[in-house]
Amino acid sequence: MPVDRTDPRPLHAQVAGVLRAEIRDRSIAPGDTLPSEAALRERFGVSRSVVRQALATLEDEGSVRRIHGRAPVAAIPTEHHRLVQRVTGLFDQFSAEGLRLTTAVLSLEPSRSGVPAAVGHLGTRDLLRLERVRSVDGDPLSYVRTWLPAERFGGLDAAMLRDASLHRLMEDRFGAVPTSGRRQIRAVPADPRIALELGVAAEAPLLLLEGGTFDRDGTPLEWFESWHRSDRVVFDIEAEGASEQVRITPDPSLIGRTAPERPGTAPSPEAGGAAPVPGLERAVELADGLRAELARLRDGG
Repeated sequence: MPVDRTDPRPLHAQVAGVLRAEIRDRSIAPGDTLPSEAALRERFGVSRSVVRQALATLEDEGSVRRIHGRAPVAAIPTEHHRLVQRVTGLFDQFSAEGLRLTTAVLSLEPSRSGVPAAVGHLGTRDLLRLERVRSVDGDPLSYVRTWLPAERFGGLDAAMLRDASLHRLMEDRFGAVPTSGRRQIRAVPADPRIALELGVAAEAPLLLLEGGTFDRDGTPLEWFESWHRSDRVVFDIEAEGASEQVRITPDPSLIGRTAPERPGTAPSPEAGGAAPVPGLERAVELADGLRAELARLRDGG
């Protein structure tokens, strides 16, 4: 279809956007040759210069590859996989796979205006705000914004974090061992600043991984928001079958007993209730402990 000349976006940006979406959706498969300039001019109703500018944009961002004298082809993306249900950071995961992850620290500064989720998780407004870009072979993969409690990590320095693991620094320098946490993933459009750092178009789809991390003693350590290029990073999730679930079944001898007013107690016989149930208090404690352990395991602990 021709471009929309009432659209405020430049014509070359509209053409590039359509082709980018077709490459991303694999309507133009990786390695396939793009239509000729003449075909694109006819399809979109634009001049040769507009087509060439659109193709140059796609080449600059890595969506297409072009060798001098040959037609451009859809790039074959390199996908990096990340296990999201583990507390292990991206640096350690990639290092274990033999990949060298580089980290550029954009800023590390005190802040008293953290996002509500960070303030709620960390329980304080006295925070450090850390912003980084993580790359492999010079190819930006993720933009990470991390909130840390300033009281615990006041000695943190930006130089410590260049091409380094934050979680490893927590453990080695601050005695804080990241152990558990909850994560969530959502698809979001790239805002202009993050798009610029990741080398994608504004509003390009990104995968946002966010959540909080706890020490082994249950103390909150960090809240993070990590935007990943959806054309470079794949999130892997290990699924468990129903056989892995644990079910608590009540003792048949307790069925039909009068329910206690609080754990481990029962109405007294003088009050017309049932007699105390032997061992019920301990059983309740064990059941509560098991439920807490299951919740911890589900949350990645």
